[in-house]
Parts: sequence; structure tokens; C-alpha cells
Amino acid sequence: MANSDFEINIPEIRLPQLSRKSVLGGLAIVALIWLATGIYKVEADELGVVLRFGKLSSITEPGLNYHLPYPIETVETPQVTEVKRVEIGFRTVYAGPPSRYEQIPQESLMLTGDENIVRINLIVQFKIKDPEDYLFKVRDIIRTVRNASEATLRQVVGYHKIDEALTDGKFEIQQEILESLQDILDRYEAGILVVAVQLQDVHPPEQVVAAFKDVASALEDKNKFINQAQGYQNDLIPRTRGEAEQLIRQAESYREQRILRAQGETERFLNVLAEYERAPSVTEKRLYLETMEKILPRVKKYIAKVGRDGTGLMPLLDMRNVQSLPQP
Repeated sequence: MANSDFEINIPEIRLPQLSRKSVLGGLAIVALIWLATGIYKVEADELGVVLRFGKLSSITEPGLNYHLPYPIETVETPQVTEVKRVEIGFRTVYAGPPSRYEQIPQESLMLTGDENIVRINLIVQFKIKDPEDYLFKVRDIIRTVRNASEATLRQVVGYHKIDEALTDGKFEIQQEILESLQDILDRYEAGILVVAVQLQDVHPPEQVVAAFKDVASALEDKNKFINQAQGYQNDLIPRTRGEAEQLIRQAESYREQRILRAQGETERFLNVLAEYERAPSVTEKRLYLETMEKILPRVKKYIAKVGRDGTGLMPLLDMRNVQSLPQP
């Protein structure tokens, strides 16, 4: 077989010659894009924690901010106003409605101060107080809060009797747990503020559930009767005070009326006495006529002048029925 020569023609590729000015322009664009990656936004419920080579550099407020681009600086934006929660003794499986929960007996069962077993479910709500401590001082913050809450719950319940945990001592227990848990987290430098502690369910051992329910029912009846009595007292006392005040005002008004009336009658009597002293006969006749007018108000009366011998009646003209005569 004869050898044959093959010739392959490959076209020549020429790269464009870039000028120094073009190279510098491209690098400038890349640098601008890289610098622009440092622009970031902090939401209203967040704080910006700027890290320079992994070390805290500054904390920024909500709004548009800038940091040196990666890898020089990075930023964390924890939600400082968000209220987080951990559950002790149970876990929420489905928020519902209806809600479904899974019990965790190893967390919920504990001893009270009078050596009774009680099952308690607890909810702890907290938010970020110090972003720097929250991000860098504790590795697993949720687990730390849960463990500290469980330990605090067992300690506080161990100081109280089971009746207090089941009935009217819940509020006091919650306050003690909150204060003690906050103290522990502050010593951990966790950067957390405990907002609320709530005892969800507190149950006695199953063998004595019925007896404890009777006790709880009796205490509820006691509180109900006390509240009813206080309500009746709060209604009766102000109403009685109001009625007493009204009677006092009426008595004072009656007293003033009697005083003014007595003063008027006294003044009138003194005036009549003065008139009587000046003209006894005239005053006596006037008083007689006024008295007759009062005791016989509907009787038509006539006044006649009689002589000394009993004769000489003088007819009187009743002027009330006489029409006025025309003037001449």
C-alpha cells in the first residue's frame, strides 16, 4: 500500500491586542463590582454585626450600610426583636389547630419539696439582649437555654410543695424560675433577655389524680366565694355611703329651710308686734280679718258696721262684681 501525504490546513487564530488602557478599565470595573458587594441592608427588627477577618468590628443600626467586601469583612444580622421560645417537657409536633404535642418524660417528671412526683411542661420565651455575646460567647444557644431552663425548673420546684405547684403557687414559681434563669444566662454571657416563663401543664401522679382534682376544685370554689363576697362588699359599701350622703344632704337642706322659715316668721312677728304697739285696735281687727280669711277661704264674707245698740246695719257694696262706670 503506497504511502500518501496528508496536509491539514489549520487557520491561524490571532488574539486581539489589548491596550494597557483597556486592561486597566476592565480591572476598574471588576474592582467596582467587588466593592459594591459590601452594600447590605439591615431590617427594622435586626442589628448588623460586622466581622473583620472573623473578629467583631462594629455594630450597625437598621437601614442601608456598607462594609468592606468579602473576605475582608462579613456581616451577621440577628433579629434582636424576635421572641424565641424553647419547650421543656414536651415538643410541638403540629401547631394546629388543633395542636399536637409530644411528651418528653425525662424532662417533665421531677420531685417537689414534699417528695411528690409531678409532671410539668414549661415554655421559656427570650430575645437577644447583646448581639455580640449572643453570636460569639455560646456555641449552641437553644440547647444552652433548654438545659439551663430544665435545671432551674427542677431546682425551683424542689423548694415548693406539690399543692403550690398545682394551685395558687404557680405565679410565684414562674417568677422564681425567670429570675434564676436570667441570672444563669447572664453568668454564661449568653446575651439573652428572658421575656416570660409559663407553666403550661402541671399534673400529679396518676394514682392520686382524682384526689388532687377534688382539692383543686375545692380551692376554686373557695376563691369563687371569696370573689363573690368581695363583689357584694364592693357593691354594698359604696351604695350605702351614697345613700348616707344623700340623707345628710337632705337633712342639711331641711335644716336650712327650717332656719330660714323660722327667721322669716320671727321677723314677721316682730313687725306685727311693732304695728300692734302703735295701733292695738287696728292691728287686732286686721289680724282677726286675716284669720277669718284663712279659715274660711271659700265662704263669701261681708263686713258690716253695727251701732252700739246693735242696730244700724250699713249695707256694703261688693265691688268685685261691679262693672266700671264710664267716665263723664
